[in-house]
Amino acid sequence: MDMSRREFLHCIPAGALVSAWPLGAAAAAGPRIGCQTNAWAFLPGDFAKFLEVLGAQKSLGFEGFETSFRNVQGQYADAPAARVRLEQTGLAFFGVHIFLNEYDPQTRIAPMDLVRATADGGAALGAQRLIVSGAGLVKDGKVAREDVDRKVAGLQEAARYCRDRKLAFAYHNHGPEFAAGAAELTALIERTDPALVSFLIDCGWAYRAGVDLAGFFTAHQTRIAGLHLRDFKGEQQVPLGLGEVDWAPLASAVRKAGWDGWVLAEEERADGSKPGATAAAPARDTLRKLFGR
Repeated sequence: MDMSRREFLHCIPAGALVSAWPLGAAAAAGPRIGCQTNAWAFLPGDFAKFLEVLGAQKSLGFEGFETSFRNVQGQYADAPAARVRLEQTGLAFFGVHIFLNEYDPQTRIAPMDLVRATADGGAALGAQRLIVSGAGLVKDGKVAREDVDRKVAGLQEAARYCRDRKLAFAYHNHGPEFAAGAAELTALIERTDPALVSFLIDCGWAYRAGVDLAGFFTAHQTRIAGLHLRDFKGEQQVPLGLGEVDWAPLASAVRKAGWDGWVLAEEERADGSKPGATAAAPARDTLRKLFGR
């Protein structure tokens, strides 16, 4: 009996699905290297400037990009033409990300109407995956089971919607998920379906929480779609590779695992500054030294 493409995709664990995407592409030798667009200053909806940013990333040697849904939602109405222009940049569209200041009070992630709209629009534009952030669950050093239950249900509903549109799905952490010994993040990894939900680990927040990143990665690498890397001097973020963080143990763990997900340079400065290529260029050099790409 022949298996349909959709049935085949449903049988692939999330970690394998995200690293193999897009279909038909050659397997990557080690992790692929990407960059967020939030290092550059431009107004959401300014698609011409957005394309300039992608051109700058390509010229620096990045292989793919991640961006906020706000930067591409204006293109949903003319998605076929916009997709052509995105593909012409030569960059893979790693993911479209929903980050909000407030989340659904039950699921602690984005409301499902926004998830659906972003999944539909992202798929039409050629994104590989939908990424969602969420509100933390730790209270008084503990995570209530009922709160985890509701968040897991929300993540899996969102992930099923994405799966039906041939999008991978990943949850992105901030600091709260690593509180109390990564209690929430561990619970989400344990309780979500590996065939539906993968994780985009923000290593900057993990580092600030004192997490053994190499150990965490080794324990959970089959569930990890991507890693966000950034650097610090004291409390101040600086371009990746110019700070105090020793990324060598994590890079060694990645190489040892033969992991072929994505590593992405991240800029998330507390002062709101947007250093653009002055931060992205040294970040690209550092990622090349760490991962050989």
